[in-house]
Amino acid sequence: MNQIRLNKLTQEILAHGVDGIALMPGPNMVYLSGIHTHVSERPILLFLPADDDPAIIIPHLEAMKARDAGVPEERIFAWTDEQGHTGAFQQACARLELSDYLLGVEALHMRVLELELLQRYAPGLQISRAEPIMGALRITKDADEIAAMEKAIAVAQDAMSAILPRIKIGMTEKQVAALLNQALLDHGAESIAFGPIVSAGPNAASPHAVPTERPLQTGDLLVIDWGVYVDGYPSDITRTFAVGDIEPEFKRIYDIVRAANERGKLVSAPNATGQDVDRAARRVIDEAGYGPYFIHRTGHGLGLEVHEPPFMMEGNEEPMAPGTVFTVEPGIYLPGRAGVRMEDDVLITADGHRSLTSFSRDLITVG
Repeated sequence: MNQIRLNKLTQEILAHGVDGIALMPGPNMVYLSGIHTHVSERPILLFLPADDDPAIIIPHLEAMKARDAGVPEERIFAWTDEQGHTGAFQQACARLELSDYLLGVEALHMRVLELELLQRYAPGLQISRAEPIMGALRITKDADEIAAMEKAIAVAQDAMSAILPRIKIGMTEKQVAALLNQALLDHGAESIAFGPIVSAGPNAASPHAVPTERPLQTGDLLVIDWGVYVDGYPSDITRTFAVGDIEPEFKRIYDIVRAANERGKLVSAPNATGQDVDRAARRVIDEAGYGPYFIHRTGHGLGLEVHEPPFMMEGNEEPMAPGTVFTVEPGIYLPGRAGVRMEDDVLITADGHRSLTSFSRDLITVG
């Protein structure tokens, strides 16, 4: 258990007026306890009360992880496949007196399975959302977290530099993606952060395109969005490349997106909001006449998850503090023709910001 983080959690729990929180396997559990498990048919639930020791419902085969993390033996409700998990839920609900609880749960992660069991064995239980509590804890990163993301960014950038000379006209999007995935692992990735987006020509007009069998053709714009995990933290980078000679309008929208990226980063500083960043980047594209073709928010937070708060979007008026890491990734997407996106990972510092990504922002020609 990370005692410093648990102490901060207690303060947030009390500030939000709940009695404790329950965490599913995933980033929040790792952040507070160091327990690495995954969601499966075997339910696992970590309880973190404001006024008592942690407790956990966990399969017997993984109970050692809870012991190693420091969960007291009497508060480990382990169960075997033969026993089933319902008894463990019943015991935990009674021991923790959850019928009198206001419990924060992860609305984006908790399943119907766990929620129904809690409500069955703690009939007076009241539920609240834990996202505001965990968001307040995780939104600013410490030096170790930032260092891990810098490693992940370096791996991603080195791998991309290595494959660019190998990209040829006639290769399919899937072939480029496979080439990139192998290079990422060869350069030190623990794992791929997400299936890379490799989209060319008209496919690049879809921000979340999936690589296809379409071959690269002269005149295409090629959008590649990629990242890796190193030391448990990700990178997330996007660059757009020219495949051979491209038409003048494609060069123009590239320059507009690059300027929007720079403007979004320029306003990134302590007390700036996600709305400020979004408006700054969007204004550049609007003034150039391509506003209707910028069809997503300007960015998202980066941490244990590739997408997490804060979000660079209209309506997010929460001031950012030093240690906040997020993406700035404006884009222009011309249906049936092409797309451009440029994404950097940005850190708020005490007196401004620092771009953690350094990969060239010049329009590089491949093929």
